[in-house]
Amino acid sequence: MTKGAARFAYRALRLAVIVCALGGLLLIFERHFIYFPTRDHDATPSALGLPHEDVWLVAEDGVRIHGWYLPVREPRWVTLVSHGNAGNISHRLDRALLLQSRLRSSVFLYDYRGYGASEGSPDEAGTYRDARAAYRWLAEQKHVPPDELVLFGESLGSAVALELALERPAAALVLEAPFTSVPDVARRTIFAPLAPFVRTRYDSVARIPRLKMPLLVMQGDRDEIIPPALGRRLFDAAPEPKRYYAIPGAGHNDTYLVGGAAYWQALSDFLDAVRRARTSGTMSENG
Repeated sequence: MTKGAARFAYRALRLAVIVCALGGLLLIFERHFIYFPTRDHDATPSALGLPHEDVWLVAEDGVRIHGWYLPVREPRWVTLVSHGNAGNISHRLDRALLLQSRLRSSVFLYDYRGYGASEGSPDEAGTYRDARAAYRWLAEQKHVPPDELVLFGESLGSAVALELALERPAAALVLEAPFTSVPDVARRTIFAPLAPFVRTRYDSVARIPRLKMPLLVMQGDRDEIIPPALGRRLFDAAPEPKRYYAIPGAGHNDTYLVGGAAYWQALSDFLDAVRRARTSGTMSENG
């Protein structure tokens, strides 16, 4: 064997070892690379003096899920929030307060299994079950009509909210910092060679063509976690009616903070259009 061939064989072997090692880590710890739950609540509605209901749900497989229902008087909307892959509902209280004040919306925050006070541990099928349990509670306990319900998903929650929107009726779907699929995100990490073998899919881009409600996609144009191109690709795959709002200067976790008044105006304008369309029977496409 020549020296050149030997060097090539050594490099190929080293690459194979690295790929196998990464593959083994992925198989063992895949969920830990996707879900970052926090158990402790950093704040509670009680501590903040907020009117609320402490809610316990039971998902289809018997797992107990915890949430907070934050009502407003004479709400224009009820917003069901499916949060991202880190923290828990206590880290979404500030957003909930803004949804209340800016949109006059009651808000239901729920934690996926393994997050906050919810039982169990997270996985893709489980998060879908948890969202269905939250929807069912709003329908059965609060008698929220579908045409007053907004499904809101952020980051990982965008895939959860989308799946719920495909299964249950609602007035509108709002996706913030969404992605096309977990393998697509993995291709932009050190696990790129293993992306086709990731078992957790959240394959939103394959599902979104079946959507049958108005859609708003919002994404920071400096998102450092989910490349904006993935959110745009998801949007392009969706049917009308739909709107896309790029949040100037915003990253992944500071969307509504950096976006400020313009962010809330874009959301408000979209929902106003949804409400008008409900009475007129039409909604302008692409805003």
